[in-house]
Amino acid sequence: MKDNWDLTSKDELTQLIKRHGINSWYDLTLHVKSLPYGRNVNRSDVSLVWKEQKGTCSSKHAFLKHVADLNNLPNIELILCMYKMNSINTAKIGSVLSDNQLNYIPEAHCYIKINEERFDYTSINSDFSKIKSDILLEKDIEPHQVADFKVQFHKSYLKDWIVDRSIPLNFDRIWEIREQCIANLSA
Repeated sequence: MKDNWDLTSKDELTQLIKRHGINSWYDLTLHVKSLPYGRNVNRSDVSLVWKEQKGTCSSKHAFLKHVADLNNLPNIELILCMYKMNSINTAKIGSVLSDNQLNYIPEAHCYIKINEERFDYTSINSDFSKIKSDILLEKDIEPHQVADFKVQFHKSYLKDWIVDRSIPLNFDRIWEIREQCIANLSA
């Protein structure tokens, strides 16, 4: 990785990370990418990715952005995107969408952008190129926005999508389908 930096901050979180033998941005991203996918007990506390050793796309990337900010690492952005989630670009969701006569569902996803290059550290199998052509929009956000803001943004986007595309299912049903997709990803 061309953009590798030492973690030098004296803050509590960086010191906790370093006590576990992780001293560079590169090593931190490798570790985070290897953590299991799963929701943390509190979306607002990005340090739980480290403490619980798991996370989602949102929490893992918010955690990385937070550590980058604590260490004054340059040109690292946290990106929220909406993409057309389907069984091709997100295979582990299974047949949930086709079972409900949907080709895709707009899904909120987070990743890191470094010097305009996109990196997905969600899992060892994550690869931004899998969703690149299905991106509907991108938005630069701050780590604290992965909690309430991201959820509200996603719900609002879905409500508009249902109306704009004349989807014959109501929001609550779409959200249930989406939650089943996420549960399949966690399994």
